[in-house]
Amino acid sequence: MMKKTIVFTGGGTAGHVSLNQAIIPSFLEAGYEVHYIGSKEGIEKEIIPQAFPQIAYHAISSGKLRRYFSTKNFSDPFRVLAGIAQASAILRKVKPQIIFSKGGFVSVPVVMAAKMAGIPVVAHESDVTPGLANKLALPFASHIFTVFKETLKYVPTEKSTCTGSVIRPALFSGNRESGLQYCGFSNNKPTIMIMGGSLGSKFINDAVRANLEELLKTYNIIHLCGKGNLEPKLDILAGYKQFDYVTTELPNLLYASDYIISRAGSNSIFEFLALEKPMLLIPLSAAQSRGDQILNARLFKSQGLALVLEEESVNKETFLTAVHELRDKEPVLMKAMQEAEKPKLPDDMMHLILQYVKKK
Repeated sequence: MMKKTIVFTGGGTAGHVSLNQAIIPSFLEAGYEVHYIGSKEGIEKEIIPQAFPQIAYHAISSGKLRRYFSTKNFSDPFRVLAGIAQASAILRKVKPQIIFSKGGFVSVPVVMAAKMAGIPVVAHESDVTPGLANKLALPFASHIFTVFKETLKYVPTEKSTCTGSVIRPALFSGNRESGLQYCGFSNNKPTIMIMGGSLGSKFINDAVRANLEELLKTYNIIHLCGKGNLEPKLDILAGYKQFDYVTTELPNLLYASDYIISRAGSNSIFEFLALEKPMLLIPLSAAQSRGDQILNARLFKSQGLALVLEEESVNKETFLTAVHELRDKEPVLMKAMQEAEKPKLPDDMMHLILQYVKKK
């Protein structure tokens, strides 16, 4: 009997890893040998081996194609070529029946190598418009799954399907009391969780800290501020708990939270929706990104699922006003979230992916 093998790829940011992280357990339980091809420096190199020590992690070279001038633009194409050669060698060795690509620049050499080897690739796009890496990868994919129906306008329709969001079951196993205890909160104040993405956000961190005295009169604050952004002198404040980054404790902290203030990465906002957490979204600005988070946030706002504060407008006063508005509009946001379409589970996604394994 032929060994069942799948290769996952994707990385660069937590958003390009979290869906893979959610559906890998389904494949392991179904008896698949799972391999992961990621970059040498990306966040996936930290997340995947820690979450799944039993699967093989293969690091390859990957370049980044920039929309601005950089001397690295001259060397990175050679890194992509090296990555294709490295990915080809890995695929020849592990012989997967299928590859699942979540995007990010490390996925580009992998899907190109897969196409040359005749291995089907299922790609996934979770933003409204495809990122540059996925745009490059789409011609080599057998099929593309999208989270938003609006995305189907930007991808080849003959090989694309909107599946909606996928939420890992572990997210629903959170415990409010455990989360509050972990933070040392023993009062009855509502709790706000504030996060600036896996790398943190100076804009958001500064706005939070400028308003801490006022916010702590009414709320407990859980602040995920990004690596290197902790302020130890604030640890003495009652009702304020800061973390650079959390992994296993996240479900408990989400359950402990009454409100969320966050960036607008697709995976995160659908998780908040699934947990019915009133959210204020502060998308990455167009100056710092290709604008995907702005589109995600505006779409959620148009459906009544979130409030939005544009990054360019963030200052001490506007941030505090937006927090008060979030609390005032909680009933309206909750009603819209309760009526929204429910997300898929990882097992559903696994069956969708396996449709594209070549039949012998």
